[in-house]
Order: sequence, then C-alpha cells, then structure tokens
Amino acid sequence: MNNQGKEKRRWAYPGTILIVLALVGIYELLTDVTEVLGILIFPGFSRIIPAFISSLPKLFESLVSSSRLLFPAYFLGAFLGISLGLVIGLCPRVHRSLQPIIYALSPMPPSMFTPYLITLLPTFYISSVAVIFMGCFWPFLNATISGVLLIEETYLENADVIHLRGIKKVLFVIIPGALPSIFQGAATALNFSFILLTVAEMFATTSGLGYFVQYNADYMAYDKVLAGLIFMALYIVFLYTGFTFIKKKALFWCLNRNS
Repeated sequence: MNNQGKEKRRWAYPGTILIVLALVGIYELLTDVTEVLGILIFPGFSRIIPAFISSLPKLFESLVSSSRLLFPAYFLGAFLGISLGLVIGLCPRVHRSLQPIIYALSPMPPSMFTPYLITLLPTFYISSVAVIFMGCFWPFLNATISGVLLIEETYLENADVIHLRGIKKVLFVIIPGALPSIFQGAATALNFSFILLTVAEMFATTSGLGYFVQYNADYMAYDKVLAGLIFMALYIVFLYTGFTFIKKKALFWCLNRNS
C-alpha cells in the first residue's frame, strides 16, 4: 500500500467522527436548544439518551430476533445465488435461455410477493425469511454471473495449459476470478437485507428491531423510535465493518494491487 493509501486510512475515521458530531450538534440545536423542530416527533437527546438506555434490554432481545431472520436468509441467498450463478455463467446456452427471465424477475420488489408467501408457506417466520431471501438471492446471482463472464481469458488459457479442469478449475480459477464481483453483489444484498428485514418484521412478526421501531411509532413514542434507529444504525455499522474485514482478507491480492 502506498503512502497516499495510508494517509486516506489515517483520516477516514476521524473525518467520519467529525461529521457525526456535527450532525448531532445541529440536531441538538434544532431540538433541545431552540425547539425549532416539533418536540413531539423530534425529541432531543435529553429524551433520546434515557430512552436508549432504558430500552437496551428490549433492543438486544429484538436484535437476537432480527438476526434469526437476517442471517439464514442472507446465507441461503448467498449459497444458492453463487451456486446457480456459477452454473449459469459457465454454460452459455443456459445463460442465453435464462437471461431474459432473470432480467424480468430480479427488479421486482420482494415485498410485492408478501401476500402469496404468507398464504403458501406454513409459518410467518418462514414467510419473513423468504422475503429477505428473495432480496439477497438476485444480487448474488447477477454478480456471480457477471464475475464469471468477465474473467480474463488469460486466466482460463493458463488453466488449460496446466491441464486444470473440472472442479479444480472452478475452485482455483473461476471462483477467485469472480470473487471481486461476488463481493459487490454481497454488499448490495446486505443493503437489501436490512430494508426487507424491517418490512418483514412489520407484517409477520411480533419482535425484532423493525417491529420495535414500528410499535413505538404507532404509540407516538418517538424518543424510543429514534433510540431504536440509532441502535439499528450501530448494528449495521458493526456488520459492515466485519464485512469489510472479510472482504479485505479474501481479496488481498486484488486490493493490494490497486492500492
């Protein structure tokens, strides 16, 4: 990594902290200090912080409930999306046949299928997982197909020269070559998973972070609503930090080359 890259990393987090502190200060100025914003819908931190602390047991309980929906759906979407993406990407005829269908189905919002999933699947839990799964599956599938199709011919030719074929070629050439694209799809899927998690918890569960926020919004307890949103934001940052760490470890050869 060059000096410019080190300099960017050195200033990244302090810059983020300064921006967050500035936003907090502006919000506090508009609420507790001047009350320019309506105090009913926009409570200041004098109310948000006590609500956050008092709600922590419920928030952690909700976090466990949300994770029971999020992780099975995400990893199932990853497994099936990557597996099918490899098959489709490696078979030109299959790709040509399925490409119009993928283009037609992948942009459809999974939430539109909610009534059908509730009707067809045996439990609300499975219905909720299915909604999140649908949002994760398509980014993984499309990213894997694109990654396979964009692998440099040089890699494939070198594999043929050393007689690397079959499953070994897939494991040591195809998957590593497609991995940067797959991680892009994984990041997109992670974004969709949080959006759909909130949707799923609002219609099919009685627990979870999305349910916590919606329940308190219905009773106009906006201090707890904002406490729940802050807690959710911290959870998302935690997951994205872990995701970035894994990505850097998996793509060290690519990231170091581009640094």
